[in-house]
Amino acid sequence: MNTNLREPRRLPAAAIPDGCAAWDEERTRAWIRAGAPWWVPVRPRLWLVEQSAVLSLIVALCLLTLTDLPPYLIALLPLQAVWGVWRPEVVRFSVPVVAVVLALVSGMSGVSWPAPMCAALLLVASVTAAELRARARARQRSSAVAAADGVTAVLPAADAPVRRGRFLVGFGTVVAVPAFALLVASPLWRYAEDRRGGLAAGLFLLGLAFTVLLSGVLGRRRALALRRAPAPVLRVLVRKDGHGDAVVFAADDTTALRPLFTVPVMTQATDEDEEEEGDEEEELDELLDGLKDEERGPLHEAVLYGAPCDGAEVLLVSAAPKPGEPPLTEWSTGPVRPLSERGLRSRLAREERAAARAAHAEAEHAELVEAARTMTVVPVRRWRAGPVDRLSAFLVVQWGVWLCLIGIDDGFWHRALLLAIGLMGALVVPVKLGWRLTADRTGIWLNRLRAPRHISWDDLRSVRRESFELQLRVRGGDNWSVSAPRWPWLERKRGLTHPYDTLAAELSAMIADPALRPTGESGEEERGRPLWPYAVVLGIAWIAVLVTRWLS
Repeated sequence: MNTNLREPRRLPAAAIPDGCAAWDEERTRAWIRAGAPWWVPVRPRLWLVEQSAVLSLIVALCLLTLTDLPPYLIALLPLQAVWGVWRPEVVRFSVPVVAVVLALVSGMSGVSWPAPMCAALLLVASVTAAELRARARARQRSSAVAAADGVTAVLPAADAPVRRGRFLVGFGTVVAVPAFALLVASPLWRYAEDRRGGLAAGLFLLGLAFTVLLSGVLGRRRALALRRAPAPVLRVLVRKDGHGDAVVFAADDTTALRPLFTVPVMTQATDEDEEEEGDEEEELDELLDGLKDEERGPLHEAVLYGAPCDGAEVLLVSAAPKPGEPPLTEWSTGPVRPLSERGLRSRLAREERAAARAAHAEAEHAELVEAARTMTVVPVRRWRAGPVDRLSAFLVVQWGVWLCLIGIDDGFWHRALLLAIGLMGALVVPVKLGWRLTADRTGIWLNRLRAPRHISWDDLRSVRRESFELQLRVRGGDNWSVSAPRWPWLERKRGLTHPYDTLAAELSAMIADPALRPTGESGEEERGRPLWPYAVVLGIAWIAVLVTRWLS
């Protein structure tokens, strides 16, 4: 196990409230035992939330096609999976209601038993997990309060503006607009099946909007509750992980063997901070780059305000990154997520595998960069899409053709789905086939759907191949990427180098050593043409294929 043996950075005594107890390993053991069972999804990662939403949509389409359930059940049944992963507070109330309605509908309409049976199993699993998670929250909250020995303190900067939940509330409102539009327009469709599908789609989308809105409201409500009264305080150790989240350890766990929980945090911005927002974002990007290379940041002494448990809001006052600077005050921007023993083992295994892959990729990249330093300086250097990009585009096209030929029912919503997927593909394929990078003495040019974009050498921060993507990181956050398949085992066996690795190494050498940069200035014909005409042609072709299929 990779541990951090450096001495934790000390927090000034003035920043520690009087009587603040150390949350040591002995006290944290009770908190850990109070957690939910390992199989309960306490730490839903973003991909899991996204996958649950996609899976729910697929289930809704199957229910719409294969059953005669009413639209509100078609929407509500799959949403239980999303709420079970993301918002268990809703499941405790929604499952009993859905179960009663499902029983009544099944009894009155004579629905065949497989659908109600599968739905009942889903409801039981969802409500069981939600109840276990709710009880674990209460136990861990009580354990944290007991560990504080009754000591509380007023939060620093408690009167600062609360930004928690703003984005989610705004995003949920945006999602609700098309949901209401579908609900209003559903009675206008000509065929009953289309009206049923429109109503189910509107209700499902409204459920997703409600989920996002509720997350924003709950986060804001809990953040406000934390600020209103003195909160329990505990001395802990904290450091940042590769995603910039705070990882909290027991106060005497100086080797960082057992992380307790993670929580996304951000410093409280002031008016002066907002004026320097661009500089802060750049510093944050550089910090995250360093953390990804080191896998883990250094340990800091900190004071934890609040009672940590699954879903809680907290405040961390930690030692400054640099000596002589004031302590760092960070508000949670997301919920606390405890780490179970099984989750910890899985996390450590992922980190070790990621560290091994990163070390291998770093060594390979360094070798390629060193080899690239011997390249001849030319007036203009160009790179363009190659065989791996053509293969990627071919796979996208094959997927679209398969969707078009599998014989899906030609209802309005299926046609709309095929049209939307095809138009998205029409925007992706030209970029995969036609991307071009051109380097000259002023910087690099990359062609896009619209006009070519220029990035000066000073604004180009790094160029790396990350997994399947070639990533150009640009100051200001307006990054660019393109993806293509790769097979690391085949590359190692055959001694091959992925084209993205070669390109990234050459550009990295130019970024590091201005003497290797091209000496001339590129002309318009060398910078590549806009790709939007090809996207238009592909979009029209896809529409023609669909219309021909529907009219045949």
